[in-house]
Amino acid sequence: MSVPTKVLVVDDEQRFAFNMVKLLTLNGLLAEAAYSGEEALGRLKEDAFDVVLLDVRLPGLTGQATLERLRAAGIKAKVIAVTGHASAEDAAELIRLGAFDYILKPCKTEKIVELVQKAHKKKLEEERAAG
Repeated sequence: MSVPTKVLVVDDEQRFAFNMVKLLTLNGLLAEAAYSGEEALGRLKEDAFDVVLLDVRLPGLTGQATLERLRAAGIKAKVIAVTGHASAEDAAELIRLGAFDYILKPCKTEKIVELVQKAHKKKLEEERAAG
């Protein structure tokens, strides 16, 4: 039996984060919420998460700055950037910084779960390749 994928949902909209955690949990994933980039960094340094659903527009430490700090800290979780504001420039920059993918809110739960599973699979493949 495999261990469920562990997901950190980072969004300043607490209702969105709470609902996303609930939906991910109902789909067999272990999910928790953080409500700021700073909180997410602290949680990711304390505990290993497989995937991070990271809101791009966070007050204070932005999603992009949070992603930069995650990578600088050597945190290997796959990051899926989530935003309600479509921007090709933001998407390109986040992918360049190492985001696994970029999705728009609102998004169907099945699509998010599928993307989280793909990201986790990629993380596991990279870990195996690294030895």
